[in-house]
Amino acid sequence: MRSLSRSVIRPYICPSCRSGTVSRRRFATQSAQAPEIYDVVCVGGGPAGLGLLAALRAAPATSKLKVALIETQDLSKARSWKLGPHQFSNRVSSLTPSSVSFLRRIGAWDHVDTARAQEYQEMQVWDGETGSKISFDWSTETSPFENLPTIATMTENANLVRGLLSQIEASGEENVAIFSNTTVSSIENGTDDPSGPNLSAWPVLSLSPTGSASSQAAVPSRIAARLLIGADGINSPVRRYAGITTDGWDYDRHGVVATLSLSDPVAPTFPIGTRTAYQRFLPSLGGPVALLPLPNNTATLVWSTTVEHAAYLKSLSPRAFIAMVNAAFRLSMADLKYMMGMPRPATPVSDAENPHEDELTWRLQHTPQPSHIPPPVTGVQEGSVASFPLRFRHASTYISPRVALVGDAAHVIHPLAGQGLNLGLGDVASLAKTIEYAANHGMDVGDILTLERYAAERYATNTKIGAACDVLHKLYNVPGQGPVTWARSLGLDVIDRLPFVKSFLMKNAEG
Repeated sequence: MRSLSRSVIRPYICPSCRSGTVSRRRFATQSAQAPEIYDVVCVGGGPAGLGLLAALRAAPATSKLKVALIETQDLSKARSWKLGPHQFSNRVSSLTPSSVSFLRRIGAWDHVDTARAQEYQEMQVWDGETGSKISFDWSTETSPFENLPTIATMTENANLVRGLLSQIEASGEENVAIFSNTTVSSIENGTDDPSGPNLSAWPVLSLSPTGSASSQAAVPSRIAARLLIGADGINSPVRRYAGITTDGWDYDRHGVVATLSLSDPVAPTFPIGTRTAYQRFLPSLGGPVALLPLPNNTATLVWSTTVEHAAYLKSLSPRAFIAMVNAAFRLSMADLKYMMGMPRPATPVSDAENPHEDELTWRLQHTPQPSHIPPPVTGVQEGSVASFPLRFRHASTYISPRVALVGDAAHVIHPLAGQGLNLGLGDVASLAKTIEYAANHGMDVGDILTLERYAAERYATNTKIGAACDVLHKLYNVPGQGPVTWARSLGLDVIDRLPFVKSFLMKNAEG
C-alpha cells in the first residue's frame, strides 16, 4: 500500500506539534522502529467503526485517504455469518429511517440481507400499572389508501456488520487495511524524527496479533494515526489514552433478550402487511418489556428488569419462559409479581404439567384483555435467551487533538427507546462529513479545530436523547398509584389525543 511521502505529511502538522509544545499521555516506552503512517485509524470493528470506514471509502474526497481498522475479533467469521431463514440472532437493533438512509447513501444497505430485516409501521406502548396507552404511527399524515410509512427497521447486528464489510471490500483494496484478530497493546505519543515527519503529537499504536486466522493485511508492529477514532466500546482504550473522562451510573438492571416465535394474528392487519412493535412498562418489576417484529412471524424480546428477575427468567425451562413472556403483556402487576416468585421445578416436568403455563391459563380467565396486546408467543429459539447489564455513560467531550470518539466509546444509554445504535450511526455520519469537509478544504483531518464541527453537531443531540431515556427509565420505575403514576398516566393519555405532539416526537426519534 502507498505510504505518504514526507512532503505530503509535513504541511498537515500544526506549528504547535512541530515545535513540540503539546504534551500528551504516554502509555508505553518509545520504540526505535518507525511506525507506518495512516490518515485515519479506527479501533473497533462493530457497526460504528465499520460504518465510518465505509462512509470514508464512499465519498470521493476521502476515498483516497489511507485508512485502517483494528478489531480484536476474527472478522472472517463476520463475513461468513449465516443462519437459516427461521433462525435469528438475539443481538438485534431498531434502525430509524435516517440510519437506513445513511446506510443506503454509503452503499452498505445494498449488501445487507433485507430478507432478514423487518420494517414496522406501528408501535403500541402502555403502562402496566394504570393501562394508559399511546399508539405511534404515521396514519394522521397519510391517506387511508396509502401504506403506512416505516417507523423503524429491525435487523440483526451481524447482518449489518456483514453488509458493511462487503461494502468496504467492494470499494477496493487501495489505501485500506483491516487488521482483524489484532489487539492494540499500547498507545503512545510519537517522536520528532530529524530524518522524517514530526509525530510528537500523533498517536502511535503498538499492535499484536491475537489469533490464527488471517486478516486482510499483514499486521505492522506500530502504526501512527493522523486521526485516531475510538469506536471501541464502553471501556474504550482510545478514550483512556486521550484522557477523556466519563460520567454515568449503572442502573442495576439487566436486559433479557430472546428470539421468539409468534402465533398468527387473530385478525388480518390493515393495510395488509403492517407490522407492529409492542412495549409495556412494568414498574413493579424494574422496567419495560418490548416485543419487536422480525421476518417469518418471529420477534425479538428485550425485557429490562432487575438482576434477580433476569436470573430467574434465564433459569426457566423454555415453556415456563414462554408463559412468563405472555404473562408480561397480559396480566396485572400483582399477578406478574406472584408468577415471578413461583418456585422453579427441581426436576423437569412432563408435557402435561407446567406450573407457569397452568398459572397463566387460570389467571387469564379472570383478567380482561385489551385489544393492543401482541400475538401469543409459541416458541423460543434454543440458545437465544441471554442478558446484558444496563448502564448510562457519557464522555465529557468527544474529541481531543488527533482523537475522536463515536458510538459506545462516547455514550451508552438505556435501550428502552432503541436509540443506541442509531446515535452511533449518527456520530459516524457527522464525523465522516467533518473529515470530508477537511479533505475538500485542505485542512488537517486530526486538528482539534477541524474536529470541533463534529463535537458541536453531536454532543447536544446525544445528551438530549440520553437524558430523555434516563428520565423515562426513572419515571416508569415508580410503582404503585401515587402522584408520579397519576402524572405519567395523564401524560400518555394527553399525548395520545394530540396527533401533532405525537408527530413531533416521532420526527425527533427519526434522527
